[in-house]
Formats: sequence, structure tokens, C-alpha cells
Amino acid sequence: MSKYVKNLVAREVARRLKGVDSVAVINPRGINANRNNRIRRKLRESGLKMLVVKNSLARRALADSPLHGFEPLLDGPTALIYGKASLPAIARLLLDEKKSDEKLELRGAFFDGEIYAGEEGLARLSKLPTREEAIGRIAALALSPGRTLAGIFRGQAGRIASLIKAVEERSGEKEGAAAAATA
Repeated sequence: MSKYVKNLVAREVARRLKGVDSVAVINPRGINANRNNRIRRKLRESGLKMLVVKNSLARRALADSPLHGFEPLLDGPTALIYGKASLPAIARLLLDEKKSDEKLELRGAFFDGEIYAGEEGLARLSKLPTREEAIGRIAALALSPGRTLAGIFRGQAGRIASLIKAVEERSGEKEGAAAAATA
């Protein structure tokens, strides 16, 4: 491949991965065409893409990007998985694929400036909450003191309401007794 073509390919890889700050890396060797299409279809349904790239071109294209530092995962044939979904969701999807096909080699992931190497790294990463799950947990934590306070006020309001009802009933009885005494 000429230097001109290599530069074109490197620019295209850099363009595709522009704005991406985390990737998962697998070895595409041993995956037949049908299996490859099935994996890509599942990835596409989740808003993800798989890019098979030569290691030297990936290093050249991503030297000045937020992905700089994931180079130890580039060893042999490489497929980068990236996209809109959070990396814990990607890790869960890849681990499910690994269960159905033992030939799939999971190299690891690069997330938040850290390398999660191998299947163990992806398993550790899959246990982290996704962005949506983390936001939900934070919202629940923020709302729990208000919920507790509302429960306290509701309990006190219920007591006051039952006292008022008892007073009304007593006053109704007294009025009924006074009306009967005058008649």
C-alpha cells in the first residue's frame, strides 16, 4: 500500500472515530461471514459499529485523539467496536456473544483513559452502570430525602385530620343531644 493510500485510510479512520472516547477491541479472526453479519446486525440495533482496521493505520489515525493510549490492545487482526451506547452496554453485548461463540476473542476495552484487558476486563466493565443507570441512581438518591420528608408530613397530616374528624363527630353528637333536650 502506498503512503498516499495509507494517509487516506488513516484520515478516514480518524474521521469515523472523531468524538469517540471509548472503544472495545475484538479479534475478528475465526469469525465466518454469517457470524460476522449477525454480530454487526446486533451491534447496529444498539447503535454501534464495528471497524476492522490495520493496527499501524489505527495507531497513526488515533495518535492525537482521546483514544490515544489504547495501543496495547492492538495485537494481530483488530476490530474496533464503537458507537452511541455506553461501554458497559457494549461489554455486556460482547460477553453475550462470547457465550454463544467460544471462537470470539475479546481483547479488551479502552474506557475513561483506562485499559480493561481481555475477557476479565470486559466482565469487570460490564458490571459498571451505564450512563442511564447512573443518572437514575443519582436521581433516586436526590429524591429520597424529599420522599422521606413527604412521608413524615403525610403521617402528621393524617393524625391532624383524624383529630379534626373526631372533634367534628363529638360536636355533632353534642348538637344532636342539645336539640333532643330542647325538644
